[in-house]
Amino acid sequence: MSNPLPPGSAFPLGATFDGRGVNFALFSANAEGVELCLYDGGGRREIARHSLAAHSNGVWNGYLAGAEPGLLYGYRVHGPYAPERGHRFNANKLLLDPYARAVVGEYRNDPRNLGFDAEAPHEIDRADNADIALKACVVDEKFDWSGDVHPHTPWAGTRIYEAHVRGLTRLHPELPPELRGSYAGLAHPAVIAHLKKLGVTAVELLPVQHFLDEPRLQDNGLVNYWGYNPVAWFAPAQRYASGRPGITPLQEFKEMVRALHAARIEVILDVVFNHSAELDAQGPTLSLRGIDNASYYSLDPHGEYENVTGCGNALKLEHPRVLQLVMDSLRFWAGECRVDGFRFDLAVTLGRVRGAFDPAAPPWAALVQDPLLARCKFIAEPWDIGAGGYQLGRFPAGWGEWNDRFRDTMRGFWLGAGVSRAQFARRFAASADHFHAPLREPSASVNYISAHDGFTLADLTSYQHKHNLANKEQNRDGNDNNLSWNCGVEGASDDPQVRLLRLQLRKALLATLLLAQGTPMLLAGDELGNSQQGNNNAYCQDNAITWLDWQNADTDLIDFVAQLQRVRAVIPALASRRWWNGQPDSGGASDVEWLAPSGLPLQVPEWDDTAAGALMIRLSGDWLILVNSSANPVPFQLPAGRWSRRLSSAGDAVAHAVGPDCTVVARSLAVMQLEGVAGVI
Repeated sequence: MSNPLPPGSAFPLGATFDGRGVNFALFSANAEGVELCLYDGGGRREIARHSLAAHSNGVWNGYLAGAEPGLLYGYRVHGPYAPERGHRFNANKLLLDPYARAVVGEYRNDPRNLGFDAEAPHEIDRADNADIALKACVVDEKFDWSGDVHPHTPWAGTRIYEAHVRGLTRLHPELPPELRGSYAGLAHPAVIAHLKKLGVTAVELLPVQHFLDEPRLQDNGLVNYWGYNPVAWFAPAQRYASGRPGITPLQEFKEMVRALHAARIEVILDVVFNHSAELDAQGPTLSLRGIDNASYYSLDPHGEYENVTGCGNALKLEHPRVLQLVMDSLRFWAGECRVDGFRFDLAVTLGRVRGAFDPAAPPWAALVQDPLLARCKFIAEPWDIGAGGYQLGRFPAGWGEWNDRFRDTMRGFWLGAGVSRAQFARRFAASADHFHAPLREPSASVNYISAHDGFTLADLTSYQHKHNLANKEQNRDGNDNNLSWNCGVEGASDDPQVRLLRLQLRKALLATLLLAQGTPMLLAGDELGNSQQGNNNAYCQDNAITWLDWQNADTDLIDFVAQLQRVRAVIPALASRRWWNGQPDSGGASDVEWLAPSGLPLQVPEWDDTAAGALMIRLSGDWLILVNSSANPVPFQLPAGRWSRRLSSAGDAVAHAVGPDCTVVARSLAVMQLEGVAGVI
């Protein structure tokens, strides 16, 4: 072992600059020794090596006087190589600090990154990987947050826009070329103006924690575009930085957050704490595997990885130090970077206790008691692929959850068949069958029609089948059950009737999303009519398939979404934190009334009829939503009063109505407002 550093502090973990030097701290309960390796500015030449002789409660630490920000470093961790006992130590491998604030270098699929001998998998690999290994960089970036104010948008008023940092702006014609596809591009006034026009209150960004391209993708000339393959949970992905001189990725990320806050737009990060980029037992040894495999990963009694994520491994959140990693990372993003919330990928994995999901799991208790994180929004992807992995509606009070039942029901209602009015109403009313529980509000249902995973809205109405050949998996990947309808032509069409029908259906779906109770989430590009050429699993396509096509944006559709958001904002029933109960308020108006086209309340046989796709929804007394998903026009008998059209997915098909005279064209939706009341749009 090399010369030891003087003892440092076991807290905080990571590399911390104090103005006089750097404290290094790394957790490994089972290591027999830890070496800190320092590198020159290019990361190729080792300039010094020190052992961390001091360790307390499993935290190896040392203090390097005179060290400054910009220093590159990695660790070599000594211990047994005994996979059957869960240990995969290999000091021949330089390891990345999981607490790194900045990562230098590019990971490539090279056998030297394997901890085992490729020819003899049960034997340790003795090749040194230092020259190609990722290195951590010491940072100390002060940032002026003066004047920054968190929007703190209430859940009941939240409208989410799910976006990819690169894909959102890579082809935006109003952005300088050097900013396209970057954090700075998202912060550009032209992009923020678009978000403001749409009326969204929060952007939910696909993962920005530093992630890697899997070996299989590299071998196929592809990349991990979505980012669900993390290796450093404190470092903004360098690939989204503009690279402007003097601007680091972390600084640029903070500037983006500040610009969005100035526009009263919250920033929610999609975070991945369920697995790491080290994949399964055949994957590389890059960080946690070589630092302390048995502590960081969920293993069976034989040392094999428990793969409830489908990604090869699962982090052991039951271990207090792994939970600390998660909490420290979240505090970093919420504190140092001032983000407003988090969407947890495969959140069920984080809540597993002894293999089974527990709604009261330690991570949830840790979040709610933390004074910094308790103010944040939390959103769960409420499933994983393990036993009992579907847990919609079982997350704690205050959480939002991606509601795939809303997605599937509304797709089936507008694009297929077999969805009754009762099923439609249940999802339209925030899926009370899943979420109406003590202390939970309607906003817990995060409603969506499309998301990054699956067809875009345009493709949902243009393709009957997935077209994923570009992913080089023989079209086997991606969901086969898309509940889509191509309107009679597979893919793009020049037929004006087909194009009109597709537009009408897209508008109807958008209106259903944005006028339903719950928290709406719009996929970036759906308002543009953006297509991914039928690819419903574009996780590996960093190209024109996934980049938003701003040049051919449907401005009419953009305006329609903006109008929908304005309507949503003035309907009291959609801003309420209370569950709809259909009872009159003090003014005599009910939050909701469910009516047949005849104008009478729906009766039991009518609720369960899967062939009739027409109903009338009266909200707050003054608003009517006329729904007709059938293939024929339907006459509606409106309640007493003079009603004016505020919007229609079929253009001017419904213009004005007095008393009972109103017909809604096939496969469309119209919104009417009672004249003479406040809140006219």
